[in-house]
Amino acid sequence: MKRRNRVFNCLAAAAAVLSVAAARPAEAAHMRPMEIRVVVVTTWEATKDGADAGGELFAWRERWPLNVAVPFPVGEHALQYDPHTHVLAILTGMATARASASIMALGLDPRFDLSHAYWVVAGTAGVDPAHASIGSAAWARYVVDGDLAQEIDPRDMPADWSTGVIPYERTAPYQAPPPPSHMPDGNIAYALNPGLTDWAFDKTRSLTLPDSQILKDMRSPYSGPGAKPPFVLEGDALMSARFWYGAHLNAWASRWVPYWTGDKGVFVMSAEEDTGIMQALSFLSRAGRARLDRVLILRAGSDYTVAPPQMSAADFMAMELKSDFPATPAALDSLYRVASPIVRALSDNWAVTRNKTPGAPCRSGQACGRE
Repeated sequence: MKRRNRVFNCLAAAAAVLSVAAARPAEAAHMRPMEIRVVVVTTWEATKDGADAGGELFAWRERWPLNVAVPFPVGEHALQYDPHTHVLAILTGMATARASASIMALGLDPRFDLSHAYWVVAGTAGVDPAHASIGSAAWARYVVDGDLAQEIDPRDMPADWSTGVIPYERTAPYQAPPPPSHMPDGNIAYALNPGLTDWAFDKTRSLTLPDSQILKDMRSPYSGPGAKPPFVLEGDALMSARFWYGAHLNAWASRWVPYWTGDKGVFVMSAEEDTGIMQALSFLSRAGRARLDRVLILRAGSDYTVAPPQMSAADFMAMELKSDFPATPAALDSLYRVASPIVRALSDNWAVTRNKTPGAPCRSGQACGRE
């Protein structure tokens, strides 16, 4: 009897979700919104013959499972939902603009109550071999935008400059003091809740991530952290809508992140979407529809940001594209293995986590989500 009741309750819950999900916006406005505990944010998915074939969303749908598809016509992909744990996943689409638009659309959707939700971004990235290896997963404490800047072509810049990228309101690279990270020209850097990030890292730092011969072969030319088997760490992320390669741009990224974070951030992962996601959440927080102190960002390395020794940046880019980033499956596996226990802890302990955010509070005088 108990088992039959559970089955009936599951079916009833799924039916309720689908009825709300299928409602038109005008109808949904009169329905009680579903309270979401955790939003899992993914950015890309591979498809074959019109069906999902593997990507950042795939493991969550299949292994969690998030097996209720919720129509989301204003976005890239249907939302995926688990009515038992109240976990919702979104596929934003790649790069800053799509990510920001998708998160804003979800945040304004009247079908969902996201006022207490946690947001867990789980995406692949390029990894700096000075700090980690392919397959490794890094919890970010800062995300920094790499597109919002002034730029002079390197062929036109002064001979003593190391880069043609110049901060807003400055006339030379890395000119001190740095401008405010949030300004009318754009929001450059976001600081995540350090207590929540440390809590997530502490719960996952001892996880053993799978290794393979493919990963061993790919990291064998590197030294230091880039040559280690995959591991979990804390490391910050630089966002750019451009896929960039090479030691010179890597050196720029390694200075750009600490420049905008008061020398607190360390460049580890290179990706595209996170500052767009944070911009949307910042606007939504003003309306009480999201909480910036409940954002976690996890990135796992699917490729290196610099070529192995004796290989040019152009040859490295061509090799990466030709090989179709062979470390991607390992990065996707690491993302789910590291992020899913955190999502489970937040959703399963909702009696506590709804009103109390794990970890220490934000630093005194600092608004989480801002540097």
